[in-house]
Amino acid sequence: MSSTTATPTAAAAEIGRAEKSGMSTPQLARLRSTIEQDIEAGEYHGATVIVARHGDVVLEAAIGSTDASTQRSAALDDVFRVLSVTKALTNTAVYRAIDAGLLTLNTRVVDVIPEYIGSDRFLARGKETVTVAHLLSHRSGMNGTPEPLPYAQLGDLSAVIEKICEMPLAGEPGTTVDYSPTLNHALLGEMVRRVHGDTSFSQMMAREVLDPIGMVDTAFGLPERLAERVVPIRAMFGNEGWLTAHDLEVLNDVISGDAEMPWVGSVTTARDIFRLAEVYRRRGKTESGEQLVSPAIIDVATRVQTGDDPNNLYLGMAKKRGWPWAPANLGYGFQLSGLGAAPSMLGTLTSARTFGNHGAGSTVFWVDPERDVTFVLLTAGSMEESDNYLRCQRLSDLAICAAL
Repeated sequence: MSSTTATPTAAAAEIGRAEKSGMSTPQLARLRSTIEQDIEAGEYHGATVIVARHGDVVLEAAIGSTDASTQRSAALDDVFRVLSVTKALTNTAVYRAIDAGLLTLNTRVVDVIPEYIGSDRFLARGKETVTVAHLLSHRSGMNGTPEPLPYAQLGDLSAVIEKICEMPLAGEPGTTVDYSPTLNHALLGEMVRRVHGDTSFSQMMAREVLDPIGMVDTAFGLPERLAERVVPIRAMFGNEGWLTAHDLEVLNDVISGDAEMPWVGSVTTARDIFRLAEVYRRRGKTESGEQLVSPAIIDVATRVQTGDDPNNLYLGMAKKRGWPWAPANLGYGFQLSGLGAAPSMLGTLTSARTFGNHGAGSTVFWVDPERDVTFVLLTAGSMEESDNYLRCQRLSDLAICAAL
């Protein structure tokens, strides 16, 4: 493994691992130098990147800085607020609950959260039909965020759920794909907490997901033990577009302390996200051999479940940039590469069954099951979302091109 200043011995070991795993050392060097050039050009401050083949790490590097204002050098143990990559953690708890028979894909929200139907029967139409499958595939018919809930209350899961329960649907469940930044996974997190009978979502997540995987540097909110290593969210753009600089940077204050936000509220390291990704690459097994998630649910979760429907939230972004139309390519909790050459965070050269998750402006991980490659990228300095798409696509393509 290497950092930005790898010793000759470490560099030689890295080359040996790459060659043994069937990876191109020059191509991995090209990936790394591209990140260095991006940082030098001011596109973002720094990055931690991991590439592995057959589970063997062939590139691990911390490049640049964590924040331009402090110039603190990036480190392999940097802790990031990974935003929507958090959803992958919540999804894992959902899958485990399905394996345990506590939930099913067609469990209705109202079966676990009866008050979800709301107090106004005229606004409740259709809510009784929303299921776990709808939530995981972003076909719930709900709006994206629980406005106008103040930012200060977003870390209070009970307050968020209370607000969601009084919201009407925006559309008919199962008919369109509208990526939900908040609501779907707030409900999923609360459903898993309730079926386990836990008083705390965070405690449930530690027991069901973080501890079994060995994600020792991952938490919801920001505990004191990780605070010194945290990378601040700094937007590299202004307040234009559907996601503004303020929308991102305010999360520095919201994702703190013991905040419980099953949709964006985790902090973690690149190594811990790699551990999570490897569980899925190993068909649900942890490094110690424990079967954490069944192959059956992974097979379903990593297949396109949204047909040819587009993702309406990103359709406007694509039209604005002049990009070709593309299907949403969502499974039950995972984004997939799918077919075609439309812009994709997971790359255009990865195999169609490549699956992963990303966080707004900054983070992505994926597993290509055909080439047996795992990729993790956590960055400091959040880009505007369409620029982030193009950045992650380019780096993902460079990574998969190293597989020989």
